[in-house]
Amino acid sequence: MKAIFIAVSMLLFGVVATVAYYHLRALHTPKEPVVHVENGFEFTARGPYKTVAPLFGAFVERAWAGDDWTPEFLYPSPPRDTLGEVFTIPHGHLRSTWVNTAFDLESGHVQYVYVIPDAQAVLIDIHLEQKGPSITGVKVVYQRTALDPRLNGHISELGEKDRGMGKEWETAIDTYLRTSAAQR
Repeated sequence: MKAIFIAVSMLLFGVVATVAYYHLRALHTPKEPVVHVENGFEFTARGPYKTVAPLFGAFVERAWAGDDWTPEFLYPSPPRDTLGEVFTIPHGHLRSTWVNTAFDLESGHVQYVYVIPDAQAVLIDIHLEQKGPSITGVKVVYQRTALDPRLNGHISELGEKDRGMGKEWETAIDTYLRTSAAQR
């Protein structure tokens, strides 16, 4: 009798576990596809390549990016720009986690990946090119992927805004370069 009770209990447990698994899986499986958008911009920074390129490291970027750019470095400590740096940025009540996946100033390639849990994953790919003694070309591409189909519209809107950020970045960097040159 004890063996039958154990067998029935195990069978019942298996059925309950299977139902629970498929129920939870259904809750976390998107009902519709998520949006992936890719947009970018190009601009010219009016400064020598050796001066402009480091400005795309997250730590140094604080000098020109404005008050909203407040990376809190987890690695390295003390903070500095390097391949593999990890930091967080607050977004209201949310927080994004960023990882630098390319930091090669010699070749002009800087790249970041960041995730806002349950909202979006973003890849930012930056390419720099010396165009003249005091001119640096900058190309930035954003790839955004919604992590929840309910955010598809929001991610599409952010993608459209990405396309228009070139002038803002150009102005901020050029202003920084002019004011930092004047202070030397």
